[in-house]
Amino acid sequence: MQVQVLASVMNQSMEQIVEQMNLSSDAVIINQCDCLKQEEMEYKGNRIRFFSFPDRGVGRSRNEAIMRADRDICLFSDEDIVYEEGYAEKIAAEFEKNPRADMILFNVAVDESRRTYHITDRKRVRWYNCGRYGAVSFAVRRSSLLSSGVMFSLLFGGGARYSNGEDSLFLKEFMQKGYRVYTAPVTIGREEARESTWFAGYDKKFFFDRGVLYHYLYGRLAVPFSLRFLLAHKSKMCGQVSVRQAWQWMREGVRSVR
Repeated sequence: MQVQVLASVMNQSMEQIVEQMNLSSDAVIINQCDCLKQEEMEYKGNRIRFFSFPDRGVGRSRNEAIMRADRDICLFSDEDIVYEEGYAEKIAAEFEKNPRADMILFNVAVDESRRTYHITDRKRVRWYNCGRYGAVSFAVRRSSLLSSGVMFSLLFGGGARYSNGEDSLFLKEFMQKGYRVYTAPVTIGREEARESTWFAGYDKKFFFDRGVLYHYLYGRLAVPFSLRFLLAHKSKMCGQVSVRQAWQWMREGVRSVR
C-alpha cells in the first residue's frame, strides 16, 4: 500500500520544498505562482511531481493534486508541514489494521494557540464533530476518493471568498456519501509556524465567514452550534469583542446564505 503526499504550496521551488517537508514517499505538489510549468525529480527513491500554476486558492490546488494522484493512499499537505521519519509506513499500517476505513485522520503537532484537535484513540468520526480537523490530517484511499466524486470547495479557504472551512466541508460531504472516516492516535509530522494567508484576527470577517460555514455544515442547527463554538473558545477568540457581538456576526453569516 503506497502513500502519496498531495501538497498545496505557494511560490516554492521543487528542490527546496521537498527537503523542507522531509518527504519520504511519492508526492504531487501544486505550486501557486506566476508561471505554468511541470517538473519531476527522484528524491530518496520516490517520484516527486511538481506542477506550477498561475491560479490561486487552496481548494483549487488540492483538486488539481487529486486529479494527478496515482497511488493507493492520498495524504493532503501544506508547505508548512514537516514529516516524521517513517510517516508513510505508519499511515499504511493503520489502513492495514482497519480495512473498513476509507479515510483515517492523524495527528499533526501544532502550536498550542492553533491546535483544534488532538487524537487520543481510534474511533469513527461523525457529522457533529467533523469541523475540528484540518486537511493536513486527512489520509484517504484513492479508490474511495475517486468513487465518491468529492472535491474541495472553491468558495472556502485561503485565496477564496470565505476565509476557511474547505476541509470541514470536504469531510462532511465524504461522510454523507456513506464513506467511513476514523481517527488514529498517531503523529505523522508537525506544523512549522508561519504567517497565515487568510487569518487577520478574530474580527467581523472571521465570525461572519464562520457563520456561513456553519450554515453549510449544520443546516438548521447552525445558530446553536455557533453559540456552542463561541462558548467553547471564548477565552481565545473573544478578547477584543464580546461573545454576544461575535454571535451576532456569526448569525449574520448564517442568514446571508439561507
